[in-house]
Amino acid sequence: MKVIKNKFNKADLSNLPRALFDGRIFIIISEKDADSAVEYLMKQDILGMDTETRPSFKRGKTYQIALLQVSTKDTCFLFRLNRIGITDSIKRLLEDTKITKVGLSWQDDIRSLKAKRDFTPGFFVELQKEVKMLGVEDMSLQKIYANIFGEKIAKNQQLSNWEADSLSEAQQRYAATDAWACIKIHEEIVRLMRSQDYELEISQEQEHNENIRETI
Repeated sequence: MKVIKNKFNKADLSNLPRALFDGRIFIIISEKDADSAVEYLMKQDILGMDTETRPSFKRGKTYQIALLQVSTKDTCFLFRLNRIGITDSIKRLLEDTKITKVGLSWQDDIRSLKAKRDFTPGFFVELQKEVKMLGVEDMSLQKIYANIFGEKIAKNQQLSNWEADSLSEAQQRYAATDAWACIKIHEEIVRLMRSQDYELEISQEQEHNENIRETI
């Protein structure tokens, strides 16, 4: 039986083995390549999705979304939106209502994507809602993944320049891992909800607070 915590202690992350997507990665920088990538993705049953935006270190300065990563279980496409924008084919993928597309805090991503080109969002699964069904209170991808799989998704590339002329290998693997991890989390949540093969461990801090409230 799998033990899942309602709150994962961030201090425990450092001791965990690293989770890393080891599949194929394709960088999309032309409309033609975007069309081919979407044709491939539209044939899949499930996709993991995430976005990246160049960080701003100046007050009042913001950037538009730079990268859309869409992953299958073994292949990830990195659409460089800062170069090609949201093409007609990408818009078709985002508006699709049949394929299970999984993301985390996806409403925020949708707002950022719609700032580049308006579209009608299709069918998406929000992981932050799903994990609540297990009793998990953490909302970050890193903590959720660590809680469910006992592995750490490194975040050291998060604040790198996503509008760089070329993406480094580390950036590519980071971006692909975040999208791929969404699939893994979703499928494990579905499995656990069906089998009920898990036990929820309440953090000692919360248990202590609940005991105090009961005595008041």
